[in-house]
Amino acid sequence: MDRIEISTRIGAPLERCFDLARSVDLHMRSTRKTGERAIAGKTSGLLDYGDEVTWRARHFGVWQSLTGRISEYDRPRHFQDTMLRGTFKRVKHDHFFEVADGGSVMRDVFEYSAPFWPLGWLAERLFLSAYMRRFLEERNRELKAVAESGEWTQFVTSTV
Repeated sequence: MDRIEISTRIGAPLERCFDLARSVDLHMRSTRKTGERAIAGKTSGLLDYGDEVTWRARHFGVWQSLTGRISEYDRPRHFQDTMLRGTFKRVKHDHFFEVADGGSVMRDVFEYSAPFWPLGWLAERLFLSAYMRRFLEERNRELKAVAESGEWTQFVTSTV
């Protein structure tokens, strides 16, 4: 199992950052390089506790699907999505939020296991971990840019 942790400072209120992180529509925009689309379950709007969504995206030139569920939810401090079905053996992604320096800090803790041990373990070490880190960092840069601009209102109608 591999674990990736990323902290992102955002000059925006905690509730806005939390809501943007659970926006299906912003997720699709932030992952446009992989053509990621919500194809089943909740396919637009904000994800809430118990919601499921199936994503379809192209990674390493191969179209893949992953179904996840919001398995923990404590607005506006934390939510967790957990893979139900997909290419990986296991995925758990925690999203933590806290107030800091007049804005917010969003901290991702992404834990996953590749399938096909020991080949999956080797893939994690050789390239998959770096690929997943870049994927998450790119998504967070987009979320930060939207949160710090007026664009956030396209994805979240209220932050109360």
